[in-house]
Amino acid sequence: MITLQPSGALRIGDSDLEYRMIGPMPDKAPTIVMLHEGLGSVGLWGDFPDRLQAATGVGVFVYSRAGYGQSSPAGLPRKPDYMHVEALDVLPKLLDAIGFRRGLLLGHSDGASIATIYAGGIQDHRVRGLVLIAPHFVVEDVSIESIAKIKETYATTDLRAKLARWHSDVDNAFHGWNDAWLDPAFRDWDISESLAYVRVPIEIIQGADDQYGTLRQIEIAQAECYCPVDVTIIPGAAHSPHREAGEVTLKAVADFATRLLSVHGEGVFGQAA
Repeated sequence: MITLQPSGALRIGDSDLEYRMIGPMPDKAPTIVMLHEGLGSVGLWGDFPDRLQAATGVGVFVYSRAGYGQSSPAGLPRKPDYMHVEALDVLPKLLDAIGFRRGLLLGHSDGASIATIYAGGIQDHRVRGLVLIAPHFVVEDVSIESIAKIKETYATTDLRAKLARWHSDVDNAFHGWNDAWLDPAFRDWDISESLAYVRVPIEIIQGADDQYGTLRQIEIAQAECYCPVDVTIIPGAAHSPHREAGEVTLKAVADFATRLLSVHGEGVFGQAA
C-alpha cells in the first residue's frame, strides 16, 4: 500500500494512472472509488467527487484509466474485451495499491460496466455496493448510432479541441473508446451474465433522455440480479445526470452510500455497522 497524496499518479502494471484522493484515507474510513465514462477522466468529473465526499463523510478516490486524462496512453486498437481487462486485471491491483478496505464502486457508462464486471467476477468482501450511472450491459442500436454520430462530430467540429482540455493525448482517448465500440465484433459484447453473480446492492441512476442507452439496460439488471436493485430515473437528464441534474444525482448516490456504509458524520471504521 502506498501513501496517497491529494493528487498524483499510481504505477499499475505498465501505466501511470492519474488520481485524486478526497477526504479520509482508505485505511481510516470507507472509500467510494469512482470509475469514469468512455471519454471521461479525473477532471471531467468536475466538483462531483468533492460534493459527494462532503455529503457522505467517506473518502472518495477518483482515477483516470490508461489512455485518459493525464494517465499513460493506452495501446490501440482496444479489443472488445477491454472492459474485462480493466475490471479483472487493472482494478484489483489498483484497489490493493490504495489500501482499499471497504466501500463502494461508482461507475459512469463504461465505468459502470467495469464495476459490474468486477463485482460479478471477483467476490470481493470489501465492496459493499455498486452505484451504476447510465450503465451498459448489452449493446443497443441507439448506442452505436450515437457513437457513430460523435465520430463525425469529432472529425468536423471543435469537439476535439474541447476534449483536449481534459486529455493529454486526446486522439488516444477518443479512438480508444470510439473505435472499440464501432468495431463490428463489439456488437456481441454482453455482460448481463455478470449481473447474476453480483452479491451486493446496486443503485442504478439513468437519465430519461439518455442518448446512449434505453431503459432496457435497467430491465436486464432487474431480470438478471439476485441482489437488491434500486433505480432512479431522472426526467430531463441524458447520459450524464451527475452534470445535468447534479443535485438529484448527488442525493441518490449519497443516500445509498450512507445507508450501506453507515458512517455519515463519523468517517471512521469504528462507527460502521
